[in-house]
Amino acid sequence: MIDVVFDLSGVSVPDNYPFELWSEIARLLPWLKENENVGILPLRGSASGNRTLLSRRTKLILRVPVNRAVDTLALSGQEIHLDGNLLSVGKGKERELQTATTLHSYMVESKLGEVEFIADMKKKLEAMNIACNLICDKYRNIKGAKQSLSGYGLVLHDLKPQVSLQIQRSGLGEARQFGCGIFVPFKAITGLE
Repeated sequence: MIDVVFDLSGVSVPDNYPFELWSEIARLLPWLKENENVGILPLRGSASGNRTLLSRRTKLILRVPVNRAVDTLALSGQEIHLDGNLLSVGKGKERELQTATTLHSYMVESKLGEVEFIADMKKKLEAMNIACNLICDKYRNIKGAKQSLSGYGLVLHDLKPQVSLQIQRSGLGEARQFGCGIFVPFKAITGLE
């Protein structure tokens, strides 16, 4: 897996943008639907009511198989329409996944309560032979017109370098296309019990 990073210009997106964003990008790149690990990282911006305001530094980032990175670059120059908002996709570049001792996912999809969620994540990590510590972040809920997602942010820390790449390649949970279960390097946390 590799990240393909695009400049993005636009003013704002609605809070439930992940559903429409996936639909638009899959329309432009239909082959994305073939791989369940393909994902779109959450757009960074600042919350304002029921919208997210985008800045000039906001990037559109897709995590795709390495052999599809060049195909993904076809998004450059495209326009994406989200709930009446126009986003222009700029120049794209490939960015390899980086090792890190601490990783964060904005939201890992789950319908469990927090205690059950933590137990489920520990079980999934054990099944992957991954030893690390974890911290549950806040509960999130995204509601669209026809679907909704809920889950928790998750920080994994005290990871070995190669294991951090394994997690970034595979992710955790479902709904990668909506930004769930995708991990990125995070500020280092070590030695917490």
